[in-house]
Amino acid sequence: MSIGIVIADSFSYKILDTRYFILNPEYTMGGMFSSELLLDPKEMNVICSREDAIRAIDIWLRQNSVDSLFAYNASFDKGHLCELSGYQWFDIMRIAAYRQHNPVIPNHLECCSTGKLKRGYGVEPMLRMLSGEHYYCEKHNALQDAIDELRIMELLGRTIDYYACARV
Repeated sequence: MSIGIVIADSFSYKILDTRYFILNPEYTMGGMFSSELLLDPKEMNVICSREDAIRAIDIWLRQNSVDSLFAYNASFDKGHLCELSGYQWFDIMRIAAYRQHNPVIPNHLECCSTGKLKRGYGVEPMLRMLSGEHYYCEKHNALQDAIDELRIMELLGRTIDYYACARV
């Protein structure tokens, strides 16, 4: 129903620019989080077709010399945004959810033999763990999701090069 993207500084992870597209006609069909679609100010809401959104995203990314996309569970996003498969994709979850990459994971939490948490490694619980904000709740808006995922990268404190092992 929507696509949200953030361009950030690759050293500080600070936001440089954002784009948010609400897909028409998909958003008119409703859904579990449709109440979270519209942002304020209203100028942030670009309502357009999927094709127009993808075209605008591709142009914007190229204008900003972006060649890599980062997402939490990137295989999911890459699979749903196959038009952007020409970019390099990296999975933030492959760093955040593994004890060997995330020193904030408490010893008492159960992990698989690979080091991956057995449960509680979604965006919301991960942000709670990393930030200490135990009452944080996701908004389930595509742009806010992208901002949350960037915040996870910032809180993990890993350099952008570290994510090479998380390429999808």
